Amino acid sequence: MLAYLATKSQFLEDAHLIEDLVRDAVKEHLGIGVHPNEYAAWRNSLGNGMSHIIASPDIPDDVGVAIEYQINRLKNRIDFIVAGKDAAGSGSIVIIELKQWTDIEYSELPEHVLTFVGQKKRDVVHPAYQARSYASLLEMYNEYVYETPVNVASCAYLHNCPDPTVVNDSRYEEALRNTPVFIKGQKKEILNLITTQISSGGGIELMRRIDSAPTRPSLQLADAVGKMLQGKEAFVLIDDQKTVLEKIVKASEDGLEGRKQVLVVKGGPGTGKSVVAINALSRLMGKRLIARYVTPNAAPRAVFEVNLKNAFKGGEIRELFSGSGSFTGLEDNDFDVLIVDEAHRLKLRTQYSKGGDNQVREIIHAAKTSVFFIDEAQKVTWKDIGEIAEIEKFAKAMNAEVQHMELKSQFRCSGSDEYMSWLDQVLGIQEDDETYLMKSDYDFKVFSNPTKLYEQIRVQNAIDGKSRMLAGYCWDWISKTDSKKFDIEFPEFAFKAKWNLTSRGSSWIIDPESIEDIGCIHTSQGLELSYAGVIIGPDFRIVDGKLVTNPEGRASTDVSLHGYKKELKENPEVASQKADQIIRNTYRTLLTRGMKGCYIYCADEEVGRYFQERLKD
Repeated sequence: MLAYLATKSQFLEDAHLIEDLVRDAVKEHLGIGVHPNEYAAWRNSLGNGMSHIIASPDIPDDVGVAIEYQINRLKNRIDFIVAGKDAAGSGSIVIIELKQWTDIEYSELPEHVLTFVGQKKRDVVHPAYQARSYASLLEMYNEYVYETPVNVASCAYLHNCPDPTVVNDSRYEEALRNTPVFIKGQKKEILNLITTQISSGGGIELMRRIDSAPTRPSLQLADAVGKMLQGKEAFVLIDDQKTVLEKIVKASEDGLEGRKQVLVVKGGPGTGKSVVAINALSRLMGKRLIARYVTPNAAPRAVFEVNLKNAFKGGEIRELFSGSGSFTGLEDNDFDVLIVDEAHRLKLRTQYSKGGDNQVREIIHAAKTSVFFIDEAQKVTWKDIGEIAEIEKFAKAMNAEVQHMELKSQFRCSGSDEYMSWLDQVLGIQEDDETYLMKSDYDFKVFSNPTKLYEQIRVQNAIDGKSRMLAGYCWDWISKTDSKKFDIEFPEFAFKAKWNLTSRGSSWIIDPESIEDIGCIHTSQGLELSYAGVIIGPDFRIVDGKLVTNPEGRASTDVSLHGYKKELKENPEVASQKADQIIRNTYRTLLTRGMKGCYIYCADEEVGRYFQERLKD
């Protein structure tokens, strides 16, 4: 949806008050309020920046100038587009991503830079990657662009940045391959890109055709998604997984013309919830439905993107995956299908978004068919509200047809149902009948020395590169502000390590060097390892021979229990029960990441003995 569209001539006439015109157009056409910082950015980038470039006599007077083009249902907006025809007479557009940045530093996150945004230094996507991803979205999802076809070029213009060193560094080679970044003083270079792509006008009609075109996956994208899992053994479906997949596909087809469809798929750790979810995305995209894989956890999305990006040529893969906070304020049935993995982690209100109320409601509202993969025993933070009853409530309110399914076959933890049952009893999640775990069922070991535990995880990791260290979030993240410090230390064992929280991005678990880091619940939920080494912190202790939780043992930097102290004052019994459940669920999740085995060390010696005594040779 377009906010502002004019010819070059009209844009130049408007340049002296362009920020006012764009503000009014954004409010009128996009229904979006404008922050003072955004208003000032338009004045600087458009009135003082792009107008001087567009004024060149080398650009025809009747090219189209589009500002703030809302490109997709999630309301991503392209800053500036120049539209016209190329030398052969075909439609051609140039996307220009505008940035106010001055000082830019390297980020530890891949395809990101570090700069001041909103008066705070933040990790942000590299501008070339951002511009190219918008171009890819048009090429893959806009029916007029891919069927005509329209030539789409992209670049970024950092008109306040005096130094190109960081943004043009070789580490961003892939992003820069087809999308150059221009800085202060490079107006001639931007003009050359525009005139190379656009030789004549007619841009107004071109942008109107693009704006009015249907949005659905191109055949090229559908084919790529359909093939992305081929040859990947980890995504092969077995037994009830296949049945659930086919029911999802059928319900999605029924939802296109009939009542809303809501599917609830229960499944414990290792039952293949994520595998079915990704297969469903592949099948539905192959049918050219507007589908998206949704998960509140960044880590699974990042890992899937890394593993599957070779099937795509650009940033369009990001359009297939999103967090759960992206659906506030959307129209009813904007999506054909939303596939929600880790639905137990959905939140009451989308953080930082105005008007958000309940992510379960928002998702059901936004899709003709919504699929919720859920394990209520993996709710691990105070704000998690994902429950089957909550899904049913909103589905009923929207007159949706609800189906319930369950994945029962367990493939993680060596397929040991005995281990899963034993773990739930030992952790106090299920009634304890004092069952002992036979060591032959699953490679579970209790270590009395964290250094020895780490050594064994390194040995296992040397075999296939898929073993990592994890820990309960019971140690403050002090290395965040001082990289020379260590977060987790046991001096008596000469043990010290750092959290992985930002060092390697959300896909840390598949980074070969991340064996040097320790993951927590926030960076490992939804993922699997060969062997997991887990440090159990002081949020567990033994009282009268029973394993009890200790919320005070959690780190102050952990958001999982934010809200606990306030509710403890208002309703102590409810607060204590909720905190107890969160801590037990957290360790249940951590202790089920390993496919082949799990090794633990307990900060409290009595807790360590408690686990050891429940093992049998």
